[in-house]
Amino acid sequence: MKHRRIPRRRALMAGAGIAALAVGAVTFQTANASETPADSAPRTLSITAAGKLASTLAQDLGTDAAGTYYDAKSKALVVNVLDEAAAETVESAGAKARVVANSLADLKSARTTLKQDATIPGTSWVTDPTTNKVVVTADRTVSEAEWAKLTKVVDGLGAKAELQRTKGEYKPFIAGGDAITGNGGRCSLGFNVTKGGEPHFLTAGHCTEGITTWSDSSGNVIGENAASSFPGDDYGLVKYTAEVDHPSEVNLYNGSTQAISGAAEATVGMEVTRSGSTTQVHSGTVTGLDATVNYGNGDIVNGLIQTDVCAEPGDSGGSLFSGDQAVGLTSGGSGDCSSGGETFFQPVTEALSATGTQIG
Repeated sequence: MKHRRIPRRRALMAGAGIAALAVGAVTFQTANASETPADSAPRTLSITAAGKLASTLAQDLGTDAAGTYYDAKSKALVVNVLDEAAAETVESAGAKARVVANSLADLKSARTTLKQDATIPGTSWVTDPTTNKVVVTADRTVSEAEWAKLTKVVDGLGAKAELQRTKGEYKPFIAGGDAITGNGGRCSLGFNVTKGGEPHFLTAGHCTEGITTWSDSSGNVIGENAASSFPGDDYGLVKYTAEVDHPSEVNLYNGSTQAISGAAEATVGMEVTRSGSTTQVHSGTVTGLDATVNYGNGDIVNGLIQTDVCAEPGDSGGSLFSGDQAVGLTSGGSGDCSSGGETFFQPVTEALSATGTQIG
């Protein structure tokens, strides 16, 4: 049987495993933190090895662990801890220890306060392990009165939080046009997956909430929605209804593709690349995890990956990956790829687990 193939220049495809906005590269700010001298240099680690070590140390340290991030320059794992004894455990395992003031429980409490007292459209907050604070960001739509309210709440949190502005406007990235389309809207295909042996693909949930039947860039119908989650989360699952190829790869828009062999959890400091139908391919760094974004109209999404990778309308649902590992689905953000901005992503691991699918 012959299979019709979606042109690689138009469709974003990707590969096997489990498995929306942003800020700059990994910094070494030490507000409320002091580095603990190590007897020996930290081990050189790949981002995958660093992630595994971070998980192990989190279990070993328990409540003494206060967050981790990957130093891409030195290729070392940095672990925030609350005392010198915990720092010794970290260093003996081959990571770099920093003694900080705020525990994860402190930062979680700060986020709870923000949710209760500062749920304002056009805002986001994320736990930043490089500063050991919750960073609260307000976009240009936040009024002076709302800014004053935010300032009061953040000031009340003391050294656990800081407030900043972004010039852009937080919004889901969706637009009319081509790529995967329907009902006059356009998004981007994220990763090809299978469920019960049947081919599907993942995209953004704010796309599948408004569009139920999907076509390729030529206008040929290729799929129907099988699952959708937005707000709260931001993922959608579409089942292929047409006989098209669905390779485990991502379009790099230069005549080549990136094969995807699995999926990975994001780590602060991880170098990542995004592919989308509007702005094609851009790279950057993961700057925060478990971000909450208030897009407005009651559309609040939690648990997002924050990056400094740019994106624009129509890139929604597109692939975020690191090497051959799937990482996220483009949710939304502010700014653009000319002036820069912030972009948030739905973790792929969560989407795959929730839909009972695997990449492939």
